[in-house]
Amino acid sequence: MPIVNRVADLQAEIAGWRHDFHAHPELLYEVHRTAASVADKLRAFGCDDVVTGLGRTGVVGVIRGRKAGDRVVGLRADMDALPIQEATDLPYKSTVPGKMHACGHDGHTAMLLGAAKYLADTRNFAGTAVVIFQPAEEGGAGARAMIRDGLLDRFGIQKVFGMHSAPSLPVGEFAIRSGPMMASTDTIDIELEGVGGHAAWPHYGVDTVLVGAQIVNQLQSIVARNVDPLQAAVVSICMFEAGHTENVIPANARLRGTARSLAPKIRSLVEKRVREVVEGTARLYGASAKLTYTPGYPVLVNEERQTDFAASVARDIAGEDKVRTGTPPVMGGEDFAYMLEERPGAFIWLGNGDSAALHHPAYDFNDEAIPVGTSFWVKLAETALAG
Repeated sequence: MPIVNRVADLQAEIAGWRHDFHAHPELLYEVHRTAASVADKLRAFGCDDVVTGLGRTGVVGVIRGRKAGDRVVGLRADMDALPIQEATDLPYKSTVPGKMHACGHDGHTAMLLGAAKYLADTRNFAGTAVVIFQPAEEGGAGARAMIRDGLLDRFGIQKVFGMHSAPSLPVGEFAIRSGPMMASTDTIDIELEGVGGHAAWPHYGVDTVLVGAQIVNQLQSIVARNVDPLQAAVVSICMFEAGHTENVIPANARLRGTARSLAPKIRSLVEKRVREVVEGTARLYGASAKLTYTPGYPVLVNEERQTDFAASVARDIAGEDKVRTGTPPVMGGEDFAYMLEERPGAFIWLGNGDSAALHHPAYDFNDEAIPVGTSFWVKLAETALAG
């Protein structure tokens, strides 16, 4: 079953919505304009219920099928942008300095709106489709906030699905895998205290630059020598702040970074070893270290049956040879993982073609992917809720 004809006819309208979202990016939970636009459209489509303010600024639309049924499926899109200065000359480029849609959330929101319009008009299913528009995916755990506000229980959601654009994948193709698909995302924050002094007499001080440098090096031994080579983990220190001039040894330094893994036991091992390495290395050089290790998003795990189901829907849309079911996991994180901890479901990649990478200032969602992604949502709902 190819792309839905009526969805193809909606492509220009859906693209127009996306361009508007792209031109007016909003961060984290401050997606007031976007959420208001989404809610207005859902009401205009004739959704049976539209709820706002869930998880602070999330929006939910409820669409009941023509036939009676007690099955409920949730379809989720994210609405927030990133704190990045856009570097494109697009006619709809960001109008807000320092903010842009560099991860395709404008496309995700627009495609799910397109599916909602189609489903509300046709209602060719038995049961209830719940369309979920979530704030604060980019580091704010908006999915968790919506769950804590009762998203899954209030609407009786039994299965939940998510979709994300993939620049490395050709337009018209999908990629998915069962089991761990995206990594947990923990934050490392290290504050070092030594003894400052003159750079000409280092023996009188405890150099936090030296200590920090040793910590950066030693942390790399965790993945190299403590993690099973057949498992996956990443430890990256991405910020190192120390000193204010060239001839003073700084008494303090701060390092920040991230730890990623694809399994709970590896996640625990990495945290344990980070603590031991940081504290032990600082002590070895006569400094003290305060480590704040903050758990972030959990591992995103696709349930096997729902992965197979999502892949079968994708094949109906794109064709047998356009769906990669053994795609490798990635070490990026995604807070849809919180929803998959609570309900069976799956997360799928949608091809965005040859474009800049996600989170790049030149990234732009590919409008040619709109009919493919929107058709996937329509057919997933109609198939999951077939009467």
